[in-house]
Amino acid sequence: MTISAGTKISALLRENPEALEAIVSLSPKFTKLRNPLLRKLMASRTTIGMASKIGGCTPEDFFAKLAPLGFTVDGSKGAETEETQTPRPAFMEHLDPANVQELDVRPILSSGQDPFNLILGKVKALHTGEALRITNDFEPIPLIQLLGKQGFRTYSELLDSNTWHTWFFKAEESAIPTAKAATTSDDFDAWVGKFESRTKTIDVRHLEMPLPMLTILDELEHLPDGHALYVNHKRIPVFLLPELEERRFEYRVKEIGEGDVKMFIFKA
Repeated sequence: MTISAGTKISALLRENPEALEAIVSLSPKFTKLRNPLLRKLMASRTTIGMASKIGGCTPEDFFAKLAPLGFTVDGSKGAETEETQTPRPAFMEHLDPANVQELDVRPILSSGQDPFNLILGKVKALHTGEALRITNDFEPIPLIQLLGKQGFRTYSELLDSNTWHTWFFKAEESAIPTAKAATTSDDFDAWVGKFESRTKTIDVRHLEMPLPMLTILDELEHLPDGHALYVNHKRIPVFLLPELEERRFEYRVKEIGEGDVKMFIFKA
């Protein structure tokens, strides 16, 4: 396979699965690619040029690691990094800095805390024409996808290997889901009983974002017909609910206590 700085990581892995460990050896930041769920999410959006900036290396470093696996460099483009940044959308050109709130979630994540509720609260408080800029050490792709479905316009920019800026712009009134949309279900136990012996149970309480949601969606993709998924969660995953409805799954939620939520997901 002939490659360049614009080649997607997903294309490398499809061509030769051994490319995974070759890439991981370039930088500790690439170890997340060993997680199949994160790899599925990130590899299709990331080029060699982008990954080089994230990992603090160069496209030439990639080419040198991949050459022994049979990859060759596109000589017409050379080894230079080609432009991979998504063009700035129109809203970014007209966004008043006074209408931008800023939130750096890196200290929160470093302390072992989950910034989800804080992000959600700030997004809900936005007025039309305002934006929230989140600073993180990775691009929050699930959040981008979910808020995009709620009408928010988004844009991400990689500044250096440790800094992503992601803007969430409120162009109009948006129907952001809330935990109240999934109140405790009175018939929770009844539905659990209907799928007795046809239920898979998982626990996502120990996982860091965005793995709880990705894990649940991945399990549902492989769930046999006529079976259900029982999830131990630490909160009601409000951004998951529209995804479930879009995929025609039904769900029941039961709040046991602080940090202890049960979800039952099925197709009736």
